[in-house]
Amino acid sequence: MEGTSTRLWKRLAREERLAAATAFWRDTSPDIMASALGAIVKARHIRPQVARAMADEAKAQALADVLDPGESVAASLLVALHLADRRPMLTAFLDALGMPHDNGVLKEEADAIAPPQTAAARTAVAALAARFPAREVGTYLNTLWLQDPERWAALSEVALP
Repeated sequence: MEGTSTRLWKRLAREERLAAATAFWRDTSPDIMASALGAIVKARHIRPQVARAMADEAKAQALADVLDPGESVAASLLVALHLADRRPMLTAFLDALGMPHDNGVLKEEADAIAPPQTAAARTAVAALAARFPAREVGTYLNTLWLQDPERWAALSEVALP
């Protein structure tokens, strides 16, 4: 597992970073968007007003090229990637674990459920590996672990595809 969201972001293929950045600009909080614009400004050596005036597609292209957007932006980009086009993987994993969710996003009642044990996590990961590309599965599981290392501690003990 990569230890930070930034490291995981750097490992993504350019196409994955672009997909994440495109989804990011569609639905992200203003605070994180401001940080992302700051990363673009710094990387492109442009004025903030120029970055703000860019079309979302141009911002996505620019952000996909930034390998170190900052930890909070990288974490948001990874979440955006999975909530956009990879929801079937999220739902399959949470279904395999028997965890309550709404289209791949844990429901509040999941907080009352004990974190998955290693054996259950291993079974759920195997189910994902049989249906989805190994690289995408690894990225998803690493993203989960980065978001909540306590809940997903068992993932650190499971061999990722």
